[in-house]
Amino acid sequence: MPDKVLKKKETKERRHKHILKHLRGSENRPRLVVYRSNKHIYAQVVDDTKQQTLFSASTLSKSITTEIEKTKSKVEQAKIIGKYIAGLAKEKGVQQIVFDRAGYLYHGRVKALAEGAREGGLVF
Repeated sequence: MPDKVLKKKETKERRHKHILKHLRGSENRPRLVVYRSNKHIYAQVVDDTKQQTLFSASTLSKSITTEIEKTKSKVEQAKIIGKYIAGLAKEKGVQQIVFDRAGYLYHGRVKALAEGAREGGLVF
């Protein structure tokens, strides 16, 4: 890998480790983890005490592909995923979460996902 790509990856990993020192999801307040690739965005809600993923959503989720296909930008797709994950959380009885941006900077798609989750009714 070129030096620039390695440095970027190492910086993200360092940020994520620093963030995880302070964030822990519990049964009452699970952790919403975001992962983004070049094409897609993924979100999952994790209970760290049981080390278990409660539920997840992504731009590849079959139940919202029609909504995703209508959008033009990845930021809009991220907002839809945020709203969808908030709906899943309400079904499971989760109202409060801890937001884990996984070392990504809080702007663009990550910010859109968080705003969508807040609009859906989740409290950070």
